[in-house]
Amino acid sequence: MTVLIVDTSAAVSAALIADDGTELASQTLREQRRHAELLTPMITELLQQAAKTSADITTVVSGTGPAPFTGLRVGLVTARTFAFGVGKEALGVPSLDATASQAADQLDLADGSEILVVSDARRKEVYFARYAVGPKNAFGAREVTTLVGPDVASAAHVVEQGYAQGAVVVGEGAQAYADAFAGSNVSDAVQVPSPVVLGQLALGRAAAGLEQPTTPLYLRRPDAQVPASRKRALGA
Repeated sequence: MTVLIVDTSAAVSAALIADDGTELASQTLREQRRHAELLTPMITELLQQAAKTSADITTVVSGTGPAPFTGLRVGLVTARTFAFGVGKEALGVPSLDATASQAADQLDLADGSEILVVSDARRKEVYFARYAVGPKNAFGAREVTTLVGPDVASAAHVVEQGYAQGAVVVGEGAQAYADAFAGSNVSDAVQVPSPVVLGQLALGRAAAGLEQPTTPLYLRRPDAQVPASRKRALGA
């Protein structure tokens, strides 16, 4: 059993893991624009590194965001298309969950600790979610339970609402809006989600029988909109 994971929420990333969660190959590129150009060659390269083919893939996992429309869509469409092509299941995991899980592990946070993940949503806003940290699952990822969010707001609003209070704050949004989080317990341990951790969370949730839809978390409408039809002026 080999699991393919892709995520384009904050970077272009992909990984292959075994059925016990062991990493076989992974790669992350901090790229905000060339998702479609980079992702498929990345998957091909990882398959070669792990001496696998598409026939070895038994599950496909995609990060579901939140993230801007265009970049996130590339990862989700790629995951769904690959899963359809090999006749296997596609699972979705919120990308902020992976950031929280990875940070909890790297910082060795105690069970019950709380962590706030903030990613850069642009337009002077952040995507955010607050979690309670649990133990590692059988596949190597720290379990996390969502307490608040995911949602999108200004960094100042997140702080004013008290979402950072009593929590470790991680993610690239905390660095991008450092002034807003100046009085918070900020760590730079994790900036973008790990595709390996996404896969480990997906395997744990699948083992628990939880549904994992690949529904994207856009949280706001895309920048490009279809113009509204003009009203016809009526003569007297």
